[in-house]
Order: sequence, then structure tokens, then C-alpha cells
Amino acid sequence: MCIVASMLLIGALGAAVFAYAQEGQNRGRQTSTPNSARQDRNSNSGEVHLLPVQGNISMLVGAGGNITVQAGDDGILLVDSGLAGMSDKVLEAIRPLSKRPLAYVINTGDRSDHTGGNESIGKTGRPVPTDSQGYPITDRYAASHAYIIAFQTILDRMSAPTGQVAPTPEEGWPNDTYSVPQKNLYFNGEAIQIFHQPANTDGNSFVLFRRSDVVSAGDIFDPTEYPIIDLKSGGSIQGVLEGLNRLKQMVIPADHQEGGTMVIPGHGRLSDAADLAIYQQMVTIVRDRLQDMIKRGMTLEQVKAAKPTRDYDPIYGSNTGNWTTDMFVDAAYKSLSSKQDAHGSHGTN
Repeated sequence: MCIVASMLLIGALGAAVFAYAQEGQNRGRQTSTPNSARQDRNSNSGEVHLLPVQGNISMLVGAGGNITVQAGDDGILLVDSGLAGMSDKVLEAIRPLSKRPLAYVINTGDRSDHTGGNESIGKTGRPVPTDSQGYPITDRYAASHAYIIAFQTILDRMSAPTGQVAPTPEEGWPNDTYSVPQKNLYFNGEAIQIFHQPANTDGNSFVLFRRSDVVSAGDIFDPTEYPIIDLKSGGSIQGVLEGLNRLKQMVIPADHQEGGTMVIPGHGRLSDAADLAIYQQMVTIVRDRLQDMIKRGMTLEQVKAAKPTRDYDPIYGSNTGNWTTDMFVDAAYKSLSSKQDAHGSHGTN
């Protein structure tokens, strides 16, 4: 009887462990974006939703890239502005949040799903002097337009040399650029730090709201897919990984690695330190595999045939859409092949 009872107990425990493992796998599949949905990840059936995060920060989803909203007595600040066609719905969602107008839009990159609303949304705002931050309005344009902040290279790509047609309307260009490692603001009673971080391009930024303990990461962290690497604009997988490592050092978890600093990614659900660590680990492993294959002299075609991302493809991969697994491997391989010596001494993990 004792032996039988022991066997039943072991069987029950094994079944419980198996069930828990299956549940974990199912949770992973549910939180990942299916390939069919990822093709149209910039829309949400034409609706936007404003989700409270913590402090005076909210996350607006459904307008393209995720939009971070800070609102208070001084007015409204946005990180990114979404797609151009969703501007009216974005404005409708944020107007009730403050009696003061929109004062700032911070662009984390130059992709249209993050900057498309600059023109329509920016012209509804205006800089708002505060007791702690009085600044003169010296020209008529500034008095009738929110400040659009971005790293200098973002303006360079959205504008054009004299005599050429710019890819975006002038009203949507950044009008307050920075070219140093960090730009600081104080707005709505909160210190805001804007950090330059070359990653997907050479002009990415991420934003830390110090009092609210929220980071707006832009496309440096996008848990819905493999990181986009724009080689023509100075992007690299090593740059993305360095950005993720930097974010990982700044994000502080609460109990049992959950909660604490909240991270608003470029796309996908609200995240925390544990979510960021999972994504950072994936990028690190894929980078290491590609580096090893390059050192062994494998060509790009041989690397693709070896499928270095096979075990991550069910979560992050796609065979269709604007950014496929094949495109990611291609860009990551080329960025490592051309910059292997330049980054080899950094020792990032």
C-alpha cells in the first residue's frame, strides 16, 4: 500500500509540474503577437485606448506605436505621436487629461508609426510657461505649436537639403533638437530625462520619468517582434543590445522581479523588468550565435539555412509583413560583419 501510495503521489506531482509547464508555454504564446496579427500591429480596429500606468503617466495604444502620455497642471507631454491618420482620436483621448494644452512631443525615432501625428497633434499645442520653467515665446510659430523634441539626426532625415522635397511636412519636423548624450526637462512636477541611444538607427532616444518611475523605450524594446535594424540609418543589432543593457540597468523591479519600474515599449503590452530581461536575453543569444557563425566563415545564405532564430520564431518571428525573420537575420548579420571589430571590445552581455 505504501509503495502504491508513493507512486500515486509521484504521478500527481509529475502531472502538476507538466501542467504548470504547459500553462507557462500557453502564457508565452498568449502574450506573443501571432504572425497574422503582427502584420497589422499598428492599428487596433480604428480605436485607441488610454491605460493608466503609474504616477501621472498613461499609455495610449491603437494609434500606431505606443504613445506615452504625461498630464498635469502644466499641460500634456507625449512621447511619440502615432500614425497621421489617428491624430484626431489621439487628441480626443488626451484633451480631458489637463486644462492646459499640449506642450511637448518627444520622438524616440523617425518611423512614421511614431512621428506621423507630429503635424496634426503638434499644431494644437503651445509651450506653456510655468512658475519653475518660465521661457519667452520669441516667434509666432513657437507660440502656436508644441515643442517637438528629437535627436538631431531625426530632423536631418525628416527634412531635406535645400531644393529637394522633404519626406515629411515641415510642420511635423522636430523644432527642438539635441545632439548631446542627454536632454533634461522638468514638467508637471517631474524630472524627465531624454537619453540618446543609437540602436535601431543612430538617432533613437528613450525617456525616463523619474518621479513616476516609468521608461518610454520606443522601438529599442519591442516585445512583439525581433528588433528592427535600419542599416542605412546607422542601426545595428549590437546597438540594440547596448540599448537593452542600458535599460536593464535603469529598470528596478519590485517584489519577485514583478512591478517596480514600468516600461512602455514601442509596441505591445506594458512591461516590467522581467519582460525586458527576457527580450534582452533573446537578443543576446541571437547576437552570440550570429557572431560565432561569422567567425566560422559562414556566408549569409549558410546562416539563414542554419536558422539561428528557430527556437524564438514562434514568439517573435514572422514570414510576412514589413519586418520578417529573414529581414532581421539579414540585417543583424550584415551589421555584425561590418562592425565586428568596432564592437568586439565592448564586452556587453
